[in-house]
Amino acid sequence: MNYLVLDIRPEWVVQPEEMGGKEKFWYRSERDDPSEWLFKFPRPNSGEHWAEKIAAEVAQCLEISCAPVKLAVFQGTKGSVSESFIRHDQELFPGNQILARHVSEYHPSRRFRQNHHTLENIWLALEHAFEETEGADSAKARFAEFLVLDAVIGNTDRHHENWGVVRRRTADGWIGYIAPSFDHASSLGRELMDKRRDSLMANNRIDNYSDKGFGGIYWSESDVNSPTPLALARLASVKYPEQLGPALAKVPRLNDEALSEIVDRVPIDWMTDTARRFAKRLMSYNCLRLKELT
Repeated sequence: MNYLVLDIRPEWVVQPEEMGGKEKFWYRSERDDPSEWLFKFPRPNSGEHWAEKIAAEVAQCLEISCAPVKLAVFQGTKGSVSESFIRHDQELFPGNQILARHVSEYHPSRRFRQNHHTLENIWLALEHAFEETEGADSAKARFAEFLVLDAVIGNTDRHHENWGVVRRRTADGWIGYIAPSFDHASSLGRELMDKRRDSLMANNRIDNYSDKGFGGIYWSESDVNSPTPLALARLASVKYPEQLGPALAKVPRLNDEALSEIVDRVPIDWMTDTARRFAKRLMSYNCLRLKELT
């Protein structure tokens, strides 16, 4: 059975979303509905819409907290929608602001080549953001799950505004938790043309695609380039086994049958057969490498 495709009406639009570099808007389907959804327009000739949907389904299979995603059409344009996880008495405290508050000389407005956005600094910031040890440990464990999810789907865009803490003010101060994972459009080879996908598969070069490129998190502040999501998970599993171990233990749930079921539910007119085969093979390769870390 294919995934449901929503038809978004113009009168549902509430407001545009300014954060990020892509066109998107918030909408509410019913006036009294407390839930708001974010519609994202994919970049031309990209699979960003199906990448978002597949990533959310993979997260669900792994039982990793993730914003719900659906496929949708707005005025004839295919896209994806994700449900807001912020309620009326809450706010999202994004990672760049958390790091700027707790890491010396951190520049929150520098999104690209931000080599202070390291896992070590993220851990440090979370330890300060959650004063109690139990809260900090829980936050790091959830973030470790995001690293594993990114490695499975090849998400290269875990920059410092693509994670954060949901917080609510109380009489005693702020209370919060790590926000669900969100914004996975830069995954699964969504930017490739089918000719390139065919070439990579025909020449058994999936590993070459997965093991090259850069992710959104650096390993060291002195590094010129950031590691791939898969390489970051590998490094973190050695240095932080207590956090990565439980997350990596979930990967065997994603056997080839489960991956095929997730990908094949994307409607046929949304994703080419070549893109489907590539997404499956990429995730299968990444899962195999992750299983070697346990």
